[in-house]
Amino acid sequence: MKLRKYYEIKYKQICICVFFLILVFILGLVLFRSYAIYVEKKEYDIIEGEIPGFSDIKLAILIDGEKSETIPERGLYATEVICKKTQEDGSFTTTTVGSWDYNAWNLKLDYIENGSRCNVSFTSNLSQEEYDSYINAGVSLRRNTYRGKDITAYYQNGTLYSMIESCSFDDIYVGDYIEGSKFTWLVADLNNYIYTGNPTLKRCHATIIPKGPLTQARMNSTNTTVGGYYGSEMVQKTLTNLLHEYIFPDFGDHVVNYYSLLSNDMISNLINRYGRSTGATNNFAWYERKIDLMSEVNVFGNTIWSSSGFDVGIDNEQYAIFRLRSELIHSLGKEQSGNVFNFWLKNVVDQYAFGFVYSGRDASSLGASNTGGVLPRFLID
Repeated sequence: MKLRKYYEIKYKQICICVFFLILVFILGLVLFRSYAIYVEKKEYDIIEGEIPGFSDIKLAILIDGEKSETIPERGLYATEVICKKTQEDGSFTTTTVGSWDYNAWNLKLDYIENGSRCNVSFTSNLSQEEYDSYINAGVSLRRNTYRGKDITAYYQNGTLYSMIESCSFDDIYVGDYIEGSKFTWLVADLNNYIYTGNPTLKRCHATIIPKGPLTQARMNSTNTTVGGYYGSEMVQKTLTNLLHEYIFPDFGDHVVNYYSLLSNDMISNLINRYGRSTGATNNFAWYERKIDLMSEVNVFGNTIWSSSGFDVGIDNEQYAIFRLRSELIHSLGKEQSGNVFNFWLKNVVDQYAFGFVYSGRDASSLGASNTGGVLPRFLID
């Protein structure tokens, strides 16, 4: 009987010891995990939305060697990005070396696993020249890529303008469009007039055109080009009215003032560029502008019927939208109006006509008193 009681007591003691050991192990595991989470939270900060599609990627931000809870403001920082994924046994997967997108000011990773931890180090030793090279490379990419994305949300919340003002054009590409109050507006090019004009335009900008003519109008009341482009009824009346009726209501103070060389005289007995002695422009001057018609070069990439060099001025480069998608020259208005369209150009052709784009995509001319589509350009910042 005593022996039986002895074994019962011994068994109970063993059970208590085993239970206690298990309890100690569990508590130790909990404490270790809690400490690990504490350390992880101390070392890493979850930055929502910085890496879309990866809900459990964590970032440790260092600015000049000091931990930070936020990404620094844009600046001259050299960056280093190294990501690892911790396994259950404490080992790491293959290290992913990322990069920093200086245009979008955001993390760029080509491949990353869920559950990874990324160290992003910012060091204040990047030169202005190096920073500018990163920005310029990004702008060149956006100017040479047709995307066609609806960026109306950026326009509505104001980030469109901050992207332009920063000169990085973070998420703006050629062909992207904005749904305005009455018209759809297209990004035709980016920064293509920078450093032109007198005074020089130094503000970063996007060149905007409508997706189809804003109206139908004539260049002059009679078939004459006296006064050149600047002296036309189109410039002096029609474009000004369109600016106030459609463009200011949508873009307001963000419409850019620029200076452009515009033809202002025509002599009827001059031999024009294509060999006919029926008139050509012979003078131009700088004018402060907010809106103008496009030139032959802007649309087609070269002069065709333009009467002289006085017709071109700063409009000496084809817009990226037409260089990347040439079919848009004659089909921009299809979705909006259901038909292809014709539109005026700013070039004087002779003493009677201005440049004109026919729906068949051919470059031609039209007598100044005829009615044609008005598809102007303007700049926003």
